[in-house]
Amino acid sequence: MKKTMRIACAVMAVLMMVAVLTACQAGKAKNYAANNTEFVIGLTGPLTGSAAIYGTAVANSAQMAVDEINAAGGLNGVKFKLVVLDDKHDASIIATNFATLLEGGMQVSLGAVTSAPCNEFKTYARDENVFFLTPSASNDEVPEFDNGFQMCFADGNQGKVAADYVNKTCSGTTIGVFYKSDDPYSVGVFDQFKRNLDASVKTVETSFNDATATDFSVQIDNMKDCAFIFMPIYYEPASLFMTQARGVIADNAVYYGCDGLDGLTSMEGFDVSTIPQEVSMLSQFNSKSTEGASAEYIKKYVEKYGEDTLNQFGASAYDCVYAIYGAMKKAYEADSKSVYVTMSASELCEVLKSQFTGGYTCSGVTGETISWDANGYVNKTAVKYIIKEATGGQ
Repeated sequence: MKKTMRIACAVMAVLMMVAVLTACQAGKAKNYAANNTEFVIGLTGPLTGSAAIYGTAVANSAQMAVDEINAAGGLNGVKFKLVVLDDKHDASIIATNFATLLEGGMQVSLGAVTSAPCNEFKTYARDENVFFLTPSASNDEVPEFDNGFQMCFADGNQGKVAADYVNKTCSGTTIGVFYKSDDPYSVGVFDQFKRNLDASVKTVETSFNDATATDFSVQIDNMKDCAFIFMPIYYEPASLFMTQARGVIADNAVYYGCDGLDGLTSMEGFDVSTIPQEVSMLSQFNSKSTEGASAEYIKKYVEKYGEDTLNQFGASAYDCVYAIYGAMKKAYEADSKSVYVTMSASELCEVLKSQFTGGYTCSGVTGETISWDANGYVNKTAVKYIIKEATGGQ
């Protein structure tokens, strides 16, 4: 009886050991990059649909940077490869895209191009410990986890910088504020803008949503006496608002937005030159620059892809690739064993997190001495970019 019990206990112990080993093996992340011959950068973005102008610019610019790095010899002779998947600005596609990229050998990523998909992307990136530096997903929650970083200004930061500008230029006046109440991007910028606005600046606030996005006559009438109108919205509703406001809003008024206005000049069916007011935006990039790194980038981009998709998101993506490459190079130069072509995404993530939170800086098309806070937010200078000068005199 005792012998039988000893045998039973031994069998149970073996079974428990097997179960533990199996669990440990199951919990160990697979290195999908084990057979890589190039460092693989993954990206998901809208290559089709209404937001395609953003995704196309990001994909084009990232590829241009990869081509240049490879032509210069890559990292110690190892080249880079960019893999881009279309997500149509639809967060429900991200799970499939992420899995495809990871299983295809992705070791580092530019995340997703737009905010809602990127907020989905970040969860899978956290679970697999994949480092990502997004060029354009500006929602404040995108870099929620320690493996996520932004090259673009976060929405809250855009709101603060926009308020700083308004405080300096509109003190003692009443300005109009036009935002989209059911859009996280618009609300995020608006909330921070209001929070940082001086008491000397009064506001006439009016909003719209998906159900009221075709007729802005009421909102226009509310702001008809405002000489400055802040619009933290995307370029499509902005173009409709400005078109409907002709003859009502004073011709010498100023329309001022954030990065959502980028793409306005290349929007099909809309000619910004027909708008009499000044149209401007907070930006990290001047697409009409004639000197410096930005001018060189513009020349190369237009020669390769034309002007239709030239915007700040592409410029930001170009900087993203070079920032990642620069951080990898710095780590490699400090310890050549720390960066190698078959390393897992998780291993490279730890290397890059150490760099990006350890004082690493870079300069590029969208700024000089670019750095990052531990929360993933970028530090660089924003400027007011005039999309179109005022032509009216009313």
